[in-house]
Formats: sequence, structure tokens, C-alpha cells
Amino acid sequence: MIVYSNTKGGFVDDVRNGIIAKKITEEFNKHNINHQNDGEYRAWANSLVHMRNALDDSEISDECSVAIEYQIPLTAKRVDFLIGGVDEYNNNNIVVIELKQWENSSTTNRPDVVTAFTGKANRAVCHPSYQAYSYAKIIENFNEDIYKNNISLFPCAFLHNYKEKNRSNIDNEFYAEAISYAPIFLEEDVSKLRNYIKKYIKKKDGIDILMKIENGKLKPAKALQDSVASMLKGNEEFYLIDEQKVAYETIKKLVEKSLRESNKINGLNQKYTIIVEGGPGTGKSVVAIKLLCDLIQKGFSTNYVTKNSAPRDVYFEKLKQDKQKLNYIKTLFKGSGSYIDIPNNYFDCLIADEAHRLNAKSGMFKNLGENQIKEIIHASKVSVFFIDEDQIVTTSDIGSVDLIKKFALEEGSTLYYGEELNLVSQFRCNGSDGYLSFLDNLLGIRKTANHNFEMDYDIRLFSNPSLLKEELLKKNHNNKARMLAGYCYNWITKNEIYSDLYDIVLENNFKAKWNFSNTNTWAIDENSFDQVGCIHTSQGLEFDYCGVIIGKDLYYKDNEVKTNYLARAKTDQSLKGIKTTKDYALADRIIRNTYRTLLSRGQKGCYIYCEDKELLKYISSILKIEIEG
Repeated sequence: MIVYSNTKGGFVDDVRNGIIAKKITEEFNKHNINHQNDGEYRAWANSLVHMRNALDDSEISDECSVAIEYQIPLTAKRVDFLIGGVDEYNNNNIVVIELKQWENSSTTNRPDVVTAFTGKANRAVCHPSYQAYSYAKIIENFNEDIYKNNISLFPCAFLHNYKEKNRSNIDNEFYAEAISYAPIFLEEDVSKLRNYIKKYIKKKDGIDILMKIENGKLKPAKALQDSVASMLKGNEEFYLIDEQKVAYETIKKLVEKSLRESNKINGLNQKYTIIVEGGPGTGKSVVAIKLLCDLIQKGFSTNYVTKNSAPRDVYFEKLKQDKQKLNYIKTLFKGSGSYIDIPNNYFDCLIADEAHRLNAKSGMFKNLGENQIKEIIHASKVSVFFIDEDQIVTTSDIGSVDLIKKFALEEGSTLYYGEELNLVSQFRCNGSDGYLSFLDNLLGIRKTANHNFEMDYDIRLFSNPSLLKEELLKKNHNNKARMLAGYCYNWITKNEIYSDLYDIVLENNFKAKWNFSNTNTWAIDENSFDQVGCIHTSQGLEFDYCGVIIGKDLYYKDNEVKTNYLARAKTDQSLKGIKTTKDYALADRIIRNTYRTLLSRGQKGCYIYCEDKELLKYISSILKIEIEG
């Protein structure tokens, strides 16, 4: 989505007339995006004057296309400035420009990471050249029309306030690789930037090049489960951006540091514990798997750890083609109860994904070990916990930031935790931060000041579950659409999967079985669309589209979304012990978290059916979309 578009001449006029920031704000409003960021308004007013100066050259045709604030498909990230056209050889080109108002920055010991004053504080952030390069690569990877129309992207960064005396802090040999991909231009480099643009943009193209970016056909979104095998071979399947990159480089540097250190503390090697927080779709698992792949290629002893078996089983299925390495691969992906008797610092690094799902005790009967968090920290020199406390979905889930801090202290492990290790950008739900805010607000996870959002994300509401299934089937391209449901239906077909029985029987002759018990890979099985998955088989995985059946455990009454734990199936173990403990607040939290997780599994869209008709009407009133069926 392009917020502001114009010709170069029109853009120059808007800047010259002092109305560019106002026009961009108006365009946000036209797209139904409430944009009240005074800092960004000032940034447009300031930075775009400098861009006008850079484009002030008759060799760059006034008819060339300009775009400002282009949202990269399937992400929440926006590119500051694009200019499109053709060069002297009539090649179709786009220059991608990342704008910064920094006057100075500091180098770090982490590749592609600098420290700069931004957001009213000094922060570790991506080097602007890496940022521009990663944005360009993601656009290339998502948009089929880039390839079909032979469009080349040329990224760069323009730090128009950056002082020449500070050049060595940003234009530094340590960052040479990123700068080679995306040149950096400072305050005194306007003529160099102009020449860089002129090299690729001379005159208007004949295909309306930026509209090819705006309206181009998107390639199928990459799902992590489809990319693991390639990543283990060292291929670059995902380009980490912004805080993902910062977190990744921080963790990698600490692992390397832990092995270099020769000093002893209480007779033990120095230990580190790292906490990375992030909501659904922020790339926690992508960063975790990339860390695993990179660390094992460097020879570090590393495991990827999850309590939930569903993602592990799917990864094994995707990797089993390499039969010679299958046993080795199984040593890389472990359940969270695998570290009960492991000696101190046995592993270089243990990466605990979905750490909110960790348990106290291990084993089938929950009677082994002391605490999985403590055992993971004890067994590794560097322990990394990726966590979202709002995805705790059973009474046995005890993973929390506070517990990780507690056991890190007990184990003498230095804790790394803070803002630069928070993943906030949305890479699922078509990159819609607004959709996640809507879910949080709807489910009472947290109040959001504004949960209106542009409906780029494909949300549809159904009063007829059979129609939902029918419409969802149309989206099952490449076997990437699935039905999901809250656990309100007894699993009566568990051992009778080929019988005429059904677990979920709803109105309009809707009948379905839970995912079959004879497979652990329902999420990718070729013939599993007709089956319905639950939280236990879908958490940690993602689909292009999901259809979510909201059962009677969530309903709307007296102007409030409420929960009813008694509506859960008797075969569901998620709320085990609630009747004894009478911890009804925990039951309420688990039900809300469960639906938040289910409703955020889809990359491109989510279709919703509610057993409670008042809840469906309430959702319709919020989103202002019609109920179908």
C-alpha cells in the first residue's frame, strides 16, 4: 500500500508549497488509518525538503513516479521514499531510500547494528544501509511483478542531518558489507545522492512502475515450516529487519562471547540468559530457527526447544527427505523436558521457543525434574527464551518473564532483557498491527486506544459454518488453509477416525472431525483440510488462511465479551484443575489467549464463525462488515 504517490514534479510542488506533510496525513486518513504522530509529521516536513533538493535536477524527468510511505506487503513496515523510472538504457528501476534525521550515531560490536538517538532515547537499531537493503529484498521476495517486468530495486540511505565530523561512526569499515549493498549519504552528500539516483532514474517508465509495486500479484507467503530445510543448508530464506536483526545479532554475539571468555566465576564459565518478547506474528520463531541454523553451522552445540510437539513434528516431516541426517536433525529439535539430568553448561546455546508454554515438571505424569526453565538455564552457557505471556493456553503453562529472571539469578546467569530485545513489528495478518490491536481489544487482553485499521487483511464473518468452510476451501491454494476451533467439542473420534461419527456438529449441516490421531502433521498433511485443528496442533505454526470456529466458551452479554470455562469439552486438558483450585481468573485468561492465538494464525486472512450470535453481531459492529450466510 502506497500512502502518497505523485510525479516528481508534483512532489516538488507539494514540498515547495509547504503542504507535503499535510497531504501525507490526509492520505493516511483516506485509507482509514488514524495517524496522529506529531514526530512523524515533523519528520516528513523536514526530511522531504532534503529529498526535494536531491531531486532538483533536470536530468531526472518531472514525470518520474514518486511514492512515500509504502507499506511492504504482509508486514507492518513502511519504506520512506521510492522513485521509479528508467535509466538511459530503458531499464525499469526503483530507488528505495531510507531517510534518517540523525546527526550522529555510535558503532557497536554487532554486525549491521548501531546505536542512535531515536524515539526519545539512545537505542540499538539496524544500520540504515542494512535497513534499506532488507526492505528492498523483502519487496523483491513478495512481488511477482518485480520479476515479470524486469524491475530492479536499488536501495540507499540518506541521513541528511548527519555531520561530516561524525562520518566514521556510520560510514565505517565494520558496516562495509551493508553499505556495499545500499550506499549511505550524509548531510554533505546531496550531490552524490543525486548522481546515484540519476544513474538509475532518468525519465518516466512506460508501465507505471510504482503501480506495479502497489498492485502487483503477491507471491505465496513463506511459512517457516516450509523453509526450515533450506535454512539448515545455509540459505537465506528470511531477511531479518529492524528489531529482529538487533535481537538476532545480540544473541549471536553473546554466544560467541561465552566461548571466548576464559575467566571463571565461582568455578564456572560465565553464563548468559536472554529474554526476547514478542506477540503473534512478530517473527519469534523465524529468529529462533535462524539462530539455530547459523550457530550449528559455526560448530556450536545448540538445540531448538519447544514444549509443543506440533511444530517439531512438522519440521521433522519437512526434513525427513535427508534420511542420512534424520537422526542428527532429531537431536536439534527437542521437547522442553529433555534437560532434567543434563550437566551444567553442557550446551553452548539452548533456544526455547514458545517459552510461555514451559512446564514446571516433566514426563507423562508431570513428576520429573524441578522446573523446565531452570533446567534449560542450567544446561547451557547461553539460554534464549522467546516468550509471549499472552499465549499461555493451559493451566500447566508456567513460562513467564519473572520466573526466567528468578532462575537466571539462582543459576548465576547474566540476564539480558529490555526494549532492544522486544519484537513488535507484525509479519502475519498481512502486517496489520491494527488487526492484532483489534483482537487484544475484543478479547480484553488489553485496551487499545485505536483498533480501527485498513481492511487489507481478509476478514469475513459467517453465520453459516458450512459456508465458511466452502469459502475457505477456495483459499486452500498449496494446501495452506485450515479450519481451527476452540476446544468446546469432545474428541469422540480419537480412536475411530474412519467412523461415521463427528466431533463438531453445528447448524447448517456442518460436521467435522478433530485432526486425526494417527498423524502428528495435520498442519501440512495433504488431505487434512476437512479436519479441524485446535490450539495444540496449530500454536507455533501459520497458514495463508484460517477459518476459526468460536465455541460457547466465548460469548457477548451486557455489553461485554465474557468466557465460560464450563463450555469447554470434557476431553480438553487445558483447564485441568480449575474446578479444584477455583482459579477462575486463570481459566478466563486461558480462553481469551486461546482465541487470540487461533485468530492470528492466518497470514492473509481469517474467516470467523461464532456459536454465540450476539458475539458475531458485536464483531460485525466493530469491524463494520456484513455477516455472510
